[in-house]
Amino acid sequence: MSTRTRLRDSHVTLAHGGGGKAMRDLIEDVFATAFNTDTTEDQARLTDAALADPGARLAFTTDSYVVHPVEFPGGDIGKLAVCGTVNDLVVGAARPLWLSASFIIEEGCEIALLRRVVASMRTEADKAGVRIVTGDTKVVERGSADTVFITTSGIGVIPPGRHMAAKTIRPGDVAIVSGVLGDHGAAILIARGDMALSTDIRSDCASLGHLIEAVLAAAPDTRAARDATRGGLASALNEMAATARCSIEIDESALPLRTEVKGMCEILGFDPLYLANEGTLVLFVPPDQADAALAAMQSQETGRNATIIGRAISGTSGRVVIQTIFGGMRIVDMLVGEQLPRIC
Repeated sequence: MSTRTRLRDSHVTLAHGGGGKAMRDLIEDVFATAFNTDTTEDQARLTDAALADPGARLAFTTDSYVVHPVEFPGGDIGKLAVCGTVNDLVVGAARPLWLSASFIIEEGCEIALLRRVVASMRTEADKAGVRIVTGDTKVVERGSADTVFITTSGIGVIPPGRHMAAKTIRPGDVAIVSGVLGDHGAAILIARGDMALSTDIRSDCASLGHLIEAVLAAAPDTRAARDATRGGLASALNEMAATARCSIEIDESALPLRTEVKGMCEILGFDPLYLANEGTLVLFVPPDQADAALAAMQSQETGRNATIIGRAISGTSGRVVIQTIFGGMRIVDMLVGEQLPRIC
């Protein structure tokens, strides 16, 4: 085993991105040590028994994370990057195996902060059963970024026989959300300190692979799933309805919302349906498997607040409607932009 150099610097400088010894020390001491990777090669060489199964397919995804602030109640940008990429794989029925992680670091970033972010990435990767196997670092001048940005890509394997996709949703299929809505968006807003609000709301940031595996074991004909991240539940449902060429109807009284999130939205004029989540998904299952899917979700820590919220119906392609607590109906449309920027 090679001897790691103990990094002596307290803050990142431009030298740490210059390709020399300072950069090598940063990579080896902060990243390679935490991820247990080999820094001498420019690629990861991967193999897994799952790839040999006849009919198995690879799933591949990528995303970038620019959340502000970098650390927030319930997580940080590192945990968010792992959870977000893992969840993009598992909602397509893939079992995530490997991640890459690339960092754009602003000059002046504290080394101690980087260590915390990287440690949380390793912890979440271990929970999700994935390995961070390759990556990259770049350092930019002070003011050119906001502390640190992270891009992660993920590779997983879809086992034979799994075919989850929004286009398979049919009228009558039941819509289930895995947990309370809006916690991540609310936590980020409060953490920014722009509003004189004080609550105990924490981000729901979590990897959902174990949840999906439990659902598929109990309800093998699950149609589709989507993690309700940017744009919240409303955007996820609109995208699924458009792809499935059907309508979706949800019940406002069934939506799982914390009292604190409801109150914050009322004060600020936000709609909780559009607040981001980072550990909550919505899925559709045939009606005869809905109870089994719900019970499977509720058996998992990340799904203990799972709730049936509505169903797919015949009607205008791509339309989402909500039955309000007053007994009326209203259309739930896509936002033109975002209620909150830089929430992931």
